[in-house]
Amino acid sequence: MMPRVPVNLLTGFLGTGKTTALLHLLAHKPADEIWAVIVNEFGEIGIDGAVLSQGGAEVREIAGGCLCCATGPQLPITLAKLIREKHPQRVLIEASGLAHASNVVDELRRAPLGEALDVQASITLVDPRQFIDPNYRRHPIYRDQVELADVLVASKSDVCDDATLAEFQQQAEALFPPKTRIAAVAHGAIDPAWLTLPARPAARYRPRLPPAESGMSSAGWTFEPGVCFDLERIGTLLRTLPEHVPGLARAKAVLRMGPHTWLWFNWVAGDEWAATEVAWRRDSRFELIAPAGEWASTVETALGHAIASVMP
Repeated sequence: MMPRVPVNLLTGFLGTGKTTALLHLLAHKPADEIWAVIVNEFGEIGIDGAVLSQGGAEVREIAGGCLCCATGPQLPITLAKLIREKHPQRVLIEASGLAHASNVVDELRRAPLGEALDVQASITLVDPRQFIDPNYRRHPIYRDQVELADVLVASKSDVCDDATLAEFQQQAEALFPPKTRIAAVAHGAIDPAWLTLPARPAARYRPRLPPAESGMSSAGWTFEPGVCFDLERIGTLLRTLPEHVPGLARAKAVLRMGPHTWLWFNWVAGDEWAATEVAWRRDSRFELIAPAGEWASTVETALGHAIASVMP
């Protein structure tokens, strides 16, 4: 009988740094092990998968919503094929920021997946500034992600003051059932040892949560590999996006900025834009998550104006 493959779920609300944390974990995995990553994105454009492809793991993408609510049989099919063809020593699953985490874990434990997988610690990343805000804690998706966590991690600790981190710690320690580990990290520096912590047993009774009704929609654009963008024009577009897209919650992109430069852009409501150079060398991608509206054509026009040249 084949040994069961360890699997971890990494979850967290929009913009909490899940992809950055995965890149850190992949950079610190044992050199002789094959790890696989399944990325679930709310929209149809795979920004996170493009970035993670530089991490030295087998990456698969499931786009178009919550892993269990909107993608049907894609998760078990993708996992079974990945294990059969690549024989990974560990599988990491990055759930959409708008996914009901408990539904995903239930799917991993249910036959036939449960017979092939060893479900280990689920790690939930939270922005401590949001965590201590009662408005976030009342959101059913946010609450589900926090409740399920075996390891609860305050990301972005480098941009939080001591009082916020202390309040996070106090509230996190009061949660029931208690967490296996509570920690604060900066720049996605999750300890790989946390992956091997055991997952809590499944609840004896837990109703299956309905599909996530987030009220959000996504729009994404892809561009041929030869398309290069002008940094100044892209900067102007990014700075003014919230003015053109009411209620903008999340924006991210991987864009070619020159002959040999590709940048990964990240933004979440309440924060500043961040840009990191990446090794991705295929198409350029741009995606927004916001309430439905008539803003897509405006953004598309602005993206067209930001193109500097088209290389062969």
